[in-house]
Amino acid sequence: MRRKFLLLLEMGLIIAGLALGWSAWKVHSVLEQPLHVEQERMLDVPNGTNPNRMFYRMEKEGLLDDAFWLRLYWRFNMAGTPLHTGEYRLTPGMTVEQLFDAWRRGDVVQYTITLVEGWNFRQVRAAVARHEKIKQTIDGLSDSEVMDKLGHTGVFPEGRFFPDTYRFVRGMSDVELLQQAYMRLEEVLAKEWAQRVTDLPYRDPYQALIMASLVEKETGIPQERGQIAGVFVRRLRLGMMLQTDPTVIYGMGERYNGRITRADLREPTPYNTYTISGLPPTPIAMVGREAIHAALNPANGTSLYFVARGDGSHVFSDDLDDHNSAVREYQLKRRTDYRSSPAPQAPAGAPEQSAPDQPPADNSVAPSESSEQPATEPAPQSQTPAIESAPAEAPAPDQPN
Repeated sequence: MRRKFLLLLEMGLIIAGLALGWSAWKVHSVLEQPLHVEQERMLDVPNGTNPNRMFYRMEKEGLLDDAFWLRLYWRFNMAGTPLHTGEYRLTPGMTVEQLFDAWRRGDVVQYTITLVEGWNFRQVRAAVARHEKIKQTIDGLSDSEVMDKLGHTGVFPEGRFFPDTYRFVRGMSDVELLQQAYMRLEEVLAKEWAQRVTDLPYRDPYQALIMASLVEKETGIPQERGQIAGVFVRRLRLGMMLQTDPTVIYGMGERYNGRITRADLREPTPYNTYTISGLPPTPIAMVGREAIHAALNPANGTSLYFVARGDGSHVFSDDLDDHNSAVREYQLKRRTDYRSSPAPQAPAGAPEQSAPDQPPADNSVAPSESSEQPATEPAPQSQTPAIESAPAEAPAPDQPN
């Protein structure tokens, strides 16, 4: 009996060894098997998907074989390893082991979306809605309902998001992306507010944000932002109206067709700084760090007026006579290639191609011809000198598109 027992034990050990060896060989072979991929494709791992479900799904789609063995391997060797949500790039010749390695690292495909300085909230929503990799949850909601979903009930959305290029993985929702942009703006504004110069005419950081939006819409030349902010700050201190065209355009909303007249300048809206004193009630656009810094660190000087040269830059004047002379030179004798903002510059080495994440232009807040543009009728008068649109003695033509 003892001899028989030892023989059976020996046979059992041999069989077990063979089984273990065969299992090891089988696992190795299934891990080394190349995925059945003839050309590059994406593998989507939805939120909440577990590895077992992925193995059987991939086997059903013909991407791999022996899902049962892969399930056993994962259970005994990678239990507790998170399976990150997103898309994974599958390429010809890629093995299952290489896919596992990508899963371990969370090497998901990332996408980008760029929110641009000067956009309004309508344009931000349009850009987010057009990106097919973003999970859409706010379509059909009003702006106030969107802010409710973001957890900021009662906050007006204009200007409350930071323009930047954001990276995300497939499956991220529009709400999650907007929350990132909202928090980023809060961080930048708080940091810049803490480093502001003294004696500014703002009650709180929000007023500085409003001023930054005016600076953002008035010039795209970095070195001019501080000068523009300086003009506006000095006018606020003197009790002068800001009289800046971008606020008129914003107040017109969808009625703006690319030009404004004297009648538009006189039309009372909550944003028309030709008819209201001080700052408008909210920002009029999304602002970058440079515009915020300029609003909180305006350039010193004495100028109270500025006029566009037509190449995107401005001429600054201390008094009304000099300003009227500049208007005659640059506004009444406009160059054929007149621009109110600098020509867009592509980054060095960037390919010339359209940006898929940018929506069509929204003329309701298009860059204005700046606050000193000519219009069709006599300028509205105020008790303090304004940023005159044209010399008092000369009629002015309509604004160009």
